[in-house]
Amino acid sequence: MIIDINEENIDKYGLFCRQTKRDSEGNQFKENWVKERFKEGMKIKMLKVKEGKKEAFRGFIEYIPGKYAWRGIEANGWMVIHCLWVVGRAKEKGNGSKLLQKCIDDAKEQDMYGVAMVTAKKGGSLAKPTLFLKKGFEKVDESPPYFELYVKKFKEDAPLPKFIKIPKEKLKTYGDGITIIDSGQCPYTYDLNDRIKEMGKEINVPVKIEHLKSPQDIKEKSLSPYGTFCVVYNGEIISHKPEGIKQIKKRFDSLIK
Repeated sequence: MIIDINEENIDKYGLFCRQTKRDSEGNQFKENWVKERFKEGMKIKMLKVKEGKKEAFRGFIEYIPGKYAWRGIEANGWMVIHCLWVVGRAKEKGNGSKLLQKCIDDAKEQDMYGVAMVTAKKGGSLAKPTLFLKKGFEKVDESPPYFELYVKKFKEDAPLPKFIKIPKEKLKTYGDGITIIDSGQCPYTYDLNDRIKEMGKEINVPVKIEHLKSPQDIKEKSLSPYGTFCVVYNGEIISHKPEGIKQIKKRFDSLIK
């Protein structure tokens, strides 16, 4: 079963991420963030499956018209997927395709050019390209270190979306120390931010947070194609998207040696 999450039922169902920690600060911020995005046409569909005698949420898709996308891309006229996850025993059963088809159907109904998705070869907090290739998507752009932009076109003459180019001098705008660029779009980053602050405190390096408040902020202030999260230290990116603190610390240590 696929449930459409909207203004009327979000307080009942919550969101897919961290269902067991709905009262956490990160989740509360995300739910409030989503309520604002509903006004811009965001859609969230959650996959509910039966496991034995119980039902549980095991996946979701989050997407929004490209004009309001919180990714580091130019995609006006396209539907942009932020996240697509299927987990546990619900994987490898066609559920990802079912969620993706909901997005495709909505984009066609709104007469858009097609559907776009930023993927990452390293996966993690972004989907890998495999499912999208199966559904007829094609790669139209790429950006270091591992980001790729895939689209499914409905109109052959459609202007293609593209990654926003990030000039090197932009990396210097946040000054010395560690800067976390965050938006609250991902509830997992709240805990990650605390761990980065602890890391900075241990080694006496100042940590500050630049909070992105709008899609326009993504275009003007973000340093990563991921858009809504990035960590920079003295003009060098040490994390392009949410990931484990051990990975971030390892890259940081390599810069200060």
